[in-house]
Amino acid sequence: MRPQTPIRATYMRGGTSKGVFFAQADLPAAAQAPGAARDRLMLRVVGSPDPYAKHTDGMGGATSSTSKVVIVGPSNRADCDVDYLFGAVAIEDAVVDWSGNCGNLTTAVGPFAIARGLLEAPSDGMAVVRIWQANIGKKIIAHVPMQGGAVVEMGDFELDGVAFPAAEIALEFLDPGADEDGEGGAMFPTGQRIETLEVPGEGQVEVTLINAGNPTIFIDAAALGLTGTEMQADVNGKPELLRRFETLRATATVAMGLAASAQEATEKRPHTPKIAFVAPPAAYQASSGKAVSAGDVDLVVRILSMGKLHHAMTGTGAVAIAVASAIPGTLVSRVLKHGPQAQVRFGHPSGTLTVGAEAVEQGGDWSVTRARMSRSARRLMEGTVFVPGDVLAARQ
Repeated sequence: MRPQTPIRATYMRGGTSKGVFFAQADLPAAAQAPGAARDRLMLRVVGSPDPYAKHTDGMGGATSSTSKVVIVGPSNRADCDVDYLFGAVAIEDAVVDWSGNCGNLTTAVGPFAIARGLLEAPSDGMAVVRIWQANIGKKIIAHVPMQGGAVVEMGDFELDGVAFPAAEIALEFLDPGADEDGEGGAMFPTGQRIETLEVPGEGQVEVTLINAGNPTIFIDAAALGLTGTEMQADVNGKPELLRRFETLRATATVAMGLAASAQEATEKRPHTPKIAFVAPPAAYQASSGKAVSAGDVDLVVRILSMGKLHHAMTGTGAVAIAVASAIPGTLVSRVLKHGPQAQVRFGHPSGTLTVGAEAVEQGGDWSVTRARMSRSARRLMEGTVFVPGDVLAARQ
């Protein structure tokens, strides 16, 4: 039997997610490059695949929000300080999906990089951390508060979906819409802001297919007989409804050019694209018990992540909402009472969130220069994670 392998790691919350963070240089040599060895390592760290769906023998939390890994290292780009790579780890399957970003954990990248000495930061004031998001090839700016040479982690910024307040970290997602050279092509990969798909078992369904933050699919809640105010228990306990969502997601993934078949989308690409459903403002009770009135929000949105309804909102989902809200002719801007808006406040299962985007039209084509939102982050643990020694051994 091989002894366990110790690896330096930090367990962090970022936004409404948490995951295991690694500095690139701290990974075993076999896992420093993409490939099977890295995937085996990340699966074992998290505790997947777990047929019991508990992650008892790993660091994962057995939900899509807590089964995540992050690798951060110095950037070779002159315009960035660090490179950030994100992996979404499936719970019951041996899959690590590196296809997209986690906008929530993006919030923790700057604090982690500063604490690990991966870049210089001012002793006091605001550290501006330029992040290269390697999964999607985009630049993100994080504004991280500093005091006495350390990241300010505690504060009074409240984020719906997180139990305790912390220090605010403002994020700017630069040019969040995809371009022709990016994966999936343009921001609207089919060339339409509203596309009609023929979905098995559903017939024709209107969708907005957009590459912003992550590839995202928006549908009207009413198209599936929903209100847009559903909570996790209303969706995640209904296998047939989840199957319908996955059929729609897989069909749209092919339409976006991100998979050759619906089967490939389901088996190999569970993390992206995300699928979200939207509706006009409505009153509901958030998971915390807080009352959200129709007058509090511009629209209500729910998003699925790794096949289940998210307990709040993914960070990249918020970016996609901001971008789609700012551009006329999308399903999202269509539900807004006053049409496209540069800033919206939307309702999600845990409460509300305000996001914004700067959209520009040139010759009938729309581009988005940046999207903005604020989150918070905190170190939960620093130390060593252990994995069985045979995990990195070559397999025939």
